[in-house]
Parts: sequence; C-alpha cells; structure tokens
Amino acid sequence: MNILVTGASGFIAQALIPHLLADGHTLWAWTRSRERCQHLYGTQLNCVSHLNELFESDGVVHIDAMINLAGEGIAEKRWSEQRKAQLLNSRIDTTSSLLELIQRLDRKPKVLLSASAIGFYGSHDGDEPIAEDGAVSGGFTHELCHRWEEEAEKAREHGVRVCSLRTGIVLGHGGALAKMRLPFLLGMGGRVGSGAQWMSWIHMADEVRAIQFLLSHEQCSGAFNLTAPNAVQNLEFTQRFAHSLHRPSWIPLPEFVPKLMLGEGAELLLEGQRVYPKRLLQEGFQFNFETIDSAFKDLASRH
Repeated sequence: MNILVTGASGFIAQALIPHLLADGHTLWAWTRSRERCQHLYGTQLNCVSHLNELFESDGVVHIDAMINLAGEGIAEKRWSEQRKAQLLNSRIDTTSSLLELIQRLDRKPKVLLSASAIGFYGSHDGDEPIAEDGAVSGGFTHELCHRWEEEAEKAREHGVRVCSLRTGIVLGHGGALAKMRLPFLLGMGGRVGSGAQWMSWIHMADEVRAIQFLLSHEQCSGAFNLTAPNAVQNLEFTQRFAHSLHRPSWIPLPEFVPKLMLGEGAELLLEGQRVYPKRLLQEGFQFNFETIDSAFKDLASRH
C-alpha cells in the first residue's frame, strides 16, 4: 500500500515505520522537518513538508491509507491555557488538513488510523476495567481526545474506514521510561503520589503490531483501546520497573513535585484509569506482552 504518515519523527512512528517498510509498503511522511525525517529513515521514506507536494509530481500520488500520529507532547511542558490550546490545535489542525486532502483526492484512501489516547476516559478512581464503551469523566484530556476523534470521524463522510487509537503508556526505549530510567538507576525511584492510581500500558512491540493489525483488518472500525489487558497500579509499576533494573524502589515522588512541574497536567501522573482492550481482543488480536513483568524483562534484555 501507499501510506501517508504524520508525526514520522515521533516515538511511536520511529518504531512503526521500519516495520511498515519491511512489509513492502511505500511510505510518505508529512513532516515539519524533512532533514530530520531523512536523517531517521534515509531515502526509504518519501518526505513532504506540504501536502500540496503530493500533487506536484508526475500525477497525483495515490494514497491507500493514512496513519495520523502527529501532536505536541502532552507531558512535555506545564499546562497553561496557552499550552492546552497548542496541544489541542496541533492535533485538530493536522487532522483537519488530512480531511482536506481526502476531499481533494479523486480516489479516496481506504482507511484512516488516527491517534487518540486513554485520556479520552478522563480520570477514574475506581478499580473497574474500562472498555471502549466505558464511562467517561470530563476534563481537558477527555475534551482533547474527544475533539481529536470527532475530527477524524469526518473522514467517514468520504467512505473512509476510521479507527481511533486510544493508546496507553507506551513502554519502549524512549518515551515515559526514558524519563524514569536515570532516577531509578541512581536508586532514587519510587511510587508517584499515593501509588494507587492505575497505569494502563502497552509494550511498543504490541503497539506496532496492533496498528498493523487494524491497518490490514478491514472489518475493524471505530475506537480501540491500545493497552495491554493487565493494567497495574503505580506502586506495582514502579516496583517492577526498579526490579528490572536491579535497583530499589523506596523514594516516593510527593504529589507537589509533578504539580509544581506540570500544573494541571500533573493529573497525567497522579490520576489514572484501568483500561481494557476489549475490542482488540474480540477481533482476535493476541498480545505478546500481557504482563508488566514480561514487558520489563524484554526491554531490559534489549537495552
């Protein structure tokens, strides 16, 4: 297939793109930095800075599928009103531009896989697993994900199959674990706040496999939770991570620290939700890493 990818220099895309190329797909990356893209992937990837470039070659480039992974990092900076607007606009504007491209194309893509997050459900104190049709708690993360998915869903008006990827905490060599690794290696790691908040995670290998699965299974449509079936509470998560590094886990991070650093965004660390991948499992997807121990053991062996 000819696949257009956004967010090609991001954490997930850097793991996904080599697999898509290995599968024989032809990839186009819409990127703000052509140089960065070429540095990461060489000449294997067709990089464009503007979508109009797809119409400037010898005939319009045919796009079979779109994978929309673009968006400002949600935990990179303190949440001010200006920052929240940036987080929202970076997602909505990119998705809206893809919709405009779909409208211009005479031959429409078959599928749009568009990133979302488990923040769609808001914060939940309870222990009940949340499937795709589960209860939603209001707040900024729900508004962000809801509007993001709502924009992507407009592609259905053009006959495009749409899947929203409600991804949890992705475990790989980068992302959240990269930020945690040094303090834990120094023996300064521990639970965050109470440690009772649920953490819904997924190994990067399963994240990539799930995206490939949804890309190729035409019966899959709508929202899918991309999380392992066994979420854990923060206390267990940090203890297991420390164990995988052969380090102790006894210095807790007080609540005031993430609140000081991220403001309202501290909810990403101090609150959580126990998310369950009901629809993926119903469609027959099998996780390679179902438990947190198996995920950390694999990542430790590869570091």
